[in-house]
Amino acid sequence: MPNDLINTDPIVAQNFYLEIDGEKLLLSGVSGLDIELDVVTIQQNGKDGKKQSIKTLGTSLKVPDLSITRMAPMSAGDDPVWKWFKAIHDSGFKGTDRAGNRKNGSIVFYDTSLTEVGRFNFFNGWPSKIGTDAVSTDSNDPVKETITLVIERLERVK
Repeated sequence: MPNDLINTDPIVAQNFYLEIDGEKLLLSGVSGLDIELDVVTIQQNGKDGKKQSIKTLGTSLKVPDLSITRMAPMSAGDDPVWKWFKAIHDSGFKGTDRAGNRKNGSIVFYDTSLTEVGRFNFFNGWPSKIGTDAVSTDSNDPVKETITLVIERLERVK
């Protein structure tokens, strides 16, 4: 049996951040890191009259929405994600500057020694939703937020 089947430590899903505008925001969960090719399906009849389904490569990548979870900040007014969300809510995407309030950023993974081991870059993203956990007087759990980031492109670069 070869001894090189696993020659690196796995990425431990415990140290990851949202990097945007030079800030690193600690996250407790991320989903939507899906990179999927577009598939075109064509239905046709074969020479014997039976239906055939042919699948081929489309012209683009499918783009997911990112869902990130983090501890709720103490002050929404001082938080960069809440400021970004409010700017979009208040002014939208006006004029001919399509970039407007859209931003590029990264989801970055670190190993236990805090060395970067993985990076997903996203492009032209913006927060479309911020959901806050339910709260209860009989719970000691910290309040979390789930943020939906709408993005136009995602690529894994590391």
